[in-house]
Amino acid sequence: MPFLRALLFLVFQTITLIFFALGCFLMLPLPFKWRYRFTVGWPHLLMWGAKYILGIKWEFKGQENIPTTPVVFLCKHQSAYETLLFPWFSPKPACFVYKKELNYIPFFGWALASLRNIPINRSDRKGAMQQVLSIGSQRIHAGHSPVLFPEGTRIPVGQKGRYQSGGARLAVHAGASVVPVAHNAGEVWPRNSFIKTPGLVTFSFGPPISSEGLTHDQLNRKVEAWIEGEMRVLSPHRYNDKA
Repeated sequence: MPFLRALLFLVFQTITLIFFALGCFLMLPLPFKWRYRFTVGWPHLLMWGAKYILGIKWEFKGQENIPTTPVVFLCKHQSAYETLLFPWFSPKPACFVYKKELNYIPFFGWALASLRNIPINRSDRKGAMQQVLSIGSQRIHAGHSPVLFPEGTRIPVGQKGRYQSGGARLAVHAGASVVPVAHNAGEVWPRNSFIKTPGLVTFSFGPPISSEGLTHDQLNRKVEAWIEGEMRVLSPHRYNDKA
């Protein structure tokens, strides 16, 4: 049964992706607001599909901590599930940092390229950071909220990657506040796993952390401390043997 559910969800994901990506492409001449509102319906639809096909539900903790002004979301990264949340849930249009080669993927890449995200050339590490700061600041000042995963890659629940400073640098550079985000999506949607497990995912949003007067290292440490502390609240069984 888990395999059949996962297969059905994959089919659902593929069919809806083609529809929404083509729609987004055809809507290119229209104002961004309309295109964005249409396109973010896809990740929202996938979360509902995951709920009814895979049995994965979600809840929010600390939702009142999210300002109505643009912020930088720095989020724990465990699976693909959390990437579905921000586009439709953020009070301001969300934008993601991703390698620009994804723009060339049929359907999916076309939609990415049209939604004012932050494409970078990852082969040029120094240049990529400058792109994050330059394009990211433009997005923030235009009323968007960038979403970054400071660990850089998906990390299993109970483990911690090295917190990279790119998101903190962007917040300091743009004078924006950071909202740290912890969650336990990896409990039900593990990294690179075709089979998903029914269960409840809790997204926890921390109080905004102002970048004013902080270096990017200081800001990054505050974000790391809050996220890792909150993870021990959301998934205590994963941390019993750890300091």
